[in-house]
Amino acid sequence: MLKHKQHVIGILFIIGVTFISFMSVADAEEFHWGFKPSRDGATVEIGQPLEGLLEKYGAIYKGNGDQKVVYLTFDNGYENGFTESILNTLREEKAPATFFLTGHYLTSATDLVKTMIADGHSIGNHTDGHPNLTRLSASEMQKEWQQFDAKLKELTGIERTIYTRPPAGVFNEEVLKAGNEVGYRHMFWSIAFKDWIKDERRGYEYAYNALMNQLHPGAIILMHTVAQDNAEALPKFIQEAKKQGYTFGSLDDVVLEYEGVVGW
Repeated sequence: MLKHKQHVIGILFIIGVTFISFMSVADAEEFHWGFKPSRDGATVEIGQPLEGLLEKYGAIYKGNGDQKVVYLTFDNGYENGFTESILNTLREEKAPATFFLTGHYLTSATDLVKTMIADGHSIGNHTDGHPNLTRLSASEMQKEWQQFDAKLKELTGIERTIYTRPPAGVFNEEVLKAGNEVGYRHMFWSIAFKDWIKDERRGYEYAYNALMNQLHPGAIILMHTVAQDNAEALPKFIQEAKKQGYTFGSLDDVVLEYEGVVGW
């Protein structure tokens, strides 16, 4: 009888711990990345407490606001026929970029991934299945990143990624912490616009103006490769930015700069 009671109590304890663990993940504060867009070349500021939270885990959303350097990043969840044009533009303009890919993109557009790598661009980790990471446990988050890396290694030979970006920009402290624990640095952005809806056409001027109006020193730019507007606007944007004295750097550059001058 005593053993039976101990067994039942043990089961209830395990259930209770599991429930508390689940609730702690589900109830953790959830942030949706956003900011007031830059105007007139002003550096984007997100304020506290987010500035302190990102600094705690080495997460980055912009470079040095005193230097006219910008950083191109693209999110690729699926292929829509415009990535090749974007790659051609980057090659012609000698502009480096980081492509944050999903597991689906790796397996469905492998040739384009290999072209990105051959052209010297970096591959970022946008998770394997593009989930809301804040709804997952730390081990489940880490599995998402590591499954992506396993596919990347199998398809391209690259050992692993070091930069990650949360799907839809949804995160919390647990996401940042879990990433750090297995060697990932989160990369956010300071320029973005609505460009992720498949086949929504507004004309290249829409994308071009959105980029130019928000352009500021140290900007990390987020674009989605599914948009034809982006593919058509990109060469014009890069050329005009260069005319204004901007150069294009890699995320490796911004990390080195960040680690030397934390707290711009």
